[in-house]
Amino acid sequence: MRQPEPPSLNLTQAFRELVQIGITLTSERDLATLLERILTEARRFTRAEAGTLFLREGEQLQFAVVQNDLLARELGEEEMRRRLQEQPLHLRELSLAGHVALTGDILNLHDTYMIPPDRPYAFDSRVDSRLNYRTQSILVVPLQDPTGNILGVLELINAQDRGQTMPFDSQYENLVRSLASQAAVAIRNARLEDLSFKDALTDVYNRRYFTIRMEEEFKRHTRFHEPLSLAILDVDHFKDVNDRFGHRAGDEALRDIARLLLKHSRSFSVVTRYGGDEFAIILVNTAKTGAVTYAERIRSVVEQHPFRHGATTVSLGVACLPEHGSSAEDLIVAADRALYDAKRLGRNRVSAP
Repeated sequence: MRQPEPPSLNLTQAFRELVQIGITLTSERDLATLLERILTEARRFTRAEAGTLFLREGEQLQFAVVQNDLLARELGEEEMRRRLQEQPLHLRELSLAGHVALTGDILNLHDTYMIPPDRPYAFDSRVDSRLNYRTQSILVVPLQDPTGNILGVLELINAQDRGQTMPFDSQYENLVRSLASQAAVAIRNARLEDLSFKDALTDVYNRRYFTIRMEEEFKRHTRFHEPLSLAILDVDHFKDVNDRFGHRAGDEALRDIARLLLKHSRSFSVVTRYGGDEFAIILVNTAKTGAVTYAERIRSVVEQHPFRHGATTVSLGVACLPEHGSSAEDLIVAADRALYDAKRLGRNRVSAP
């Protein structure tokens, strides 16, 4: 059966878009946000319905970001991500991503179900079968920096044109390789910067990073008029934990809470250790209702968590822009006051002005 022809590509426009994407990527400091943005921009650029970004960790490829418009509509965003997040791929397996990570080649396949059996790679259709999805066209590109190091792999799935799945135009191959190279440099730089912005005990971002990101997100809020929320969390009676069980138990409790925050926060939320037993979470593009719901969920999962030293609870204060001020400092002050109210009213609760 003859494959449909891909839509023609306007190279001048494509190069302009590529330059703009490169500028966007180099300005992003947060690694998690950067990875989401790389895949989002690559999909927009190629009109791909879905995609996956893998990061190489030793001899494995870790699923860093997954996106699929069709499955997100059918299942919801969170359920789609949960179902598509697979176990790491071993590089020596005959997967498409593993082959690209090892060789640095680009794969541009019109139909993943028509790969000749003599090729040194194969498509695993088990995820398609489980989710009643069909991966047809696929463009697989290495995230390779200028020194030749392959940091990961970018998979773009099912190019779209007027609602139809098409092959990826061959002219996209070098363009996407260029995009992937810019992305690799941005990832490398973000990882290096990550080290100076991480809290040594909990491995979440530190106060210095919070200050920088707060200003950046406030500028974005001002420019695009998107809601911006902040939740400040304080561990209830934390001094008692240190006094009764020792500082090692206190440290372990803080690490557990940090892990819970990371697990139950969206990838573009910014989780930071604000100081001592306080954490601050910047909730990007989140209005008051969503922020309060998030804070209540965090309060509940901490309360139910089996801490080694015994039950532990937290109090949270929530504030939002534009409702609670006109600056980043206003937002911080409002969230801090709300936290004070939560503790004054009995702890283990969420307060929002």
